[in-house]
Amino acid sequence: MTISGWLQIALVLIAVLLLAKPLGLYMARVFAGEPVWLSPVLCPVEAGFYALAGVRADKEQGWLAYAVSVLLFSLAGFIALYAMLRMQHVLPFNPLGFGPMAPDLAFNTAVSFVTNTNWQNYGGETTLSQFSQMAGLTVQNFLSAATGMAVAIAVTRAFMRSKVSELGNFWVDMTRATLYVLLPLAILVTLAFIALGLPQSLDANVVATTLEGAQQTIATGPVASQEAIKQLGTNGGGFFNVNAAHPFENPSAFSNYLNIIAMLSVSLALVYTFGQLVGSRRQGWALIAVTLVLLTAGAGVVYWAETAGNPMLHAIGVDALPGNMEGKEVRFGQAMSALYTAVTTGLSNGGVNAMHSSLTPLGGLVPMFLIQLGEVLPGGIGSGLYGMIVFAILAVFVAGLMVGRTPEFLGKKIEAREMKLAMLAVLILPLTILGFTAVSAVAEFGISSITTPGPHGLSEILYAFTSAAGNNGSAFGGLSGNTPWYNTTLGIAMLLGRFAYIVPVLAIAGSLASKPRAEASSGSFPTDRPLFVGLLIGIILIMGGLQFFPALALGPIAEHFSMLAGQSF
Repeated sequence: MTISGWLQIALVLIAVLLLAKPLGLYMARVFAGEPVWLSPVLCPVEAGFYALAGVRADKEQGWLAYAVSVLLFSLAGFIALYAMLRMQHVLPFNPLGFGPMAPDLAFNTAVSFVTNTNWQNYGGETTLSQFSQMAGLTVQNFLSAATGMAVAIAVTRAFMRSKVSELGNFWVDMTRATLYVLLPLAILVTLAFIALGLPQSLDANVVATTLEGAQQTIATGPVASQEAIKQLGTNGGGFFNVNAAHPFENPSAFSNYLNIIAMLSVSLALVYTFGQLVGSRRQGWALIAVTLVLLTAGAGVVYWAETAGNPMLHAIGVDALPGNMEGKEVRFGQAMSALYTAVTTGLSNGGVNAMHSSLTPLGGLVPMFLIQLGEVLPGGIGSGLYGMIVFAILAVFVAGLMVGRTPEFLGKKIEAREMKLAMLAVLILPLTILGFTAVSAVAEFGISSITTPGPHGLSEILYAFTSAAGNNGSAFGGLSGNTPWYNTTLGIAMLLGRFAYIVPVLAIAGSLASKPRAEASSGSFPTDRPLFVGLLIGIILIMGGLQFFPALALGPIAEHFSMLAGQSF
């Protein structure tokens, strides 16, 4: 580790913090229905969409109707994308003549993009037409992100309102998230990416003559536009198979900076939006502090582990000075590879600029663990916010037990119904991850896909289901996931991680909205102070991560000690 490396990390985090307030205030105005500078242009467009869809913008929904709308909209998106992938051979903009996706792979891919996971068991540049990339994947990058934002805003309204049953209108929230937030930001970031050298084309592959005189086929396409919404919407699905390690997705150190800032900006700013809308900016900053403490710690551990390197390689003469550079791009270096690794898994982004399977055992443990914490650092766009609120509810409940009073969060009493629903949401991840991992680790159809036996093989399987259920989408890279078993089970894990979490969260929101909002008193436990920040960090680590420790001990931790002992598999 070097001072220069830490300065690079600090520069990115400072830039994101500077963006959090203005972007958060802008989104607060958008979702409050107040005019913004884009309103003269977009209001007629917004009204036109409502007229075409038959949506009454002034009619709000209770939590159940809101949840049903989320599920039906996502189902429609899945059906449309699945059909597009199965029929891409007869659809336009297919200059290389790619055939239809296999049914199980199409199911996995459609589910992954609708759930904001973007797990990729396919090679983008060798499998998908330009039409599938643009009209299918890129569109879902917008809509799945907007869906998460809408749910987060609905949960926010539960704390804003008193004795009501309505949480807003999903169709309005989703439309405004797309039109006023994601689309303008995506246009700006796309133009920046094009200026930095990312392709934006509908042409087929380019055949170039190298300096050595050889012929090389170079894949191109609408890369910049997909890359922009991939990062802003915490989607992570790359145009190319190697994702942000590809020079056409991430050509320079500066583009790498922009990638990370784009990843963090909207999700972190949405936390500030929460504080603004509930009338407590300090609360927003407190949740942001929790995020940055854990995220910085994760990046620091990866940075330390990778710069320390692999003693087994050092023993055979590999230069120890640069640390473990296997699977990393020299143009990014250790510090920015470590930060990207922590950010993409602290978020539910899943894009990579280094291959996670080539990380040292402890370096690989961190991204897996960050996902297992519940994808709340700051998590997926919208999903990270409502996930953090679930942990905040658990934290005030624990605090209430310690002082012997009914817990409250932002003036809302947390009672038995909310706790049952919160625990139901929290337990979805371990049930899904550990259940599918256990079956895959003992069945022939599961272990036949791993490339490395021993603890690393278990880590490959554990990481895959962790990433799927956490709606992250990154992978260790050593698992051959394009099989009927993994395509199907990973798809089911993605569905459970997304919708089996959303429904109880919206039920919590409905319950809280119906309760009166009490004013803070001298007996209230303050939730915007350092004490609560520390308590919330502890709850996230214990409730989110401790339940996975036995599996981690058999995987990356066992592999670490094997590495120190000089044992390979």
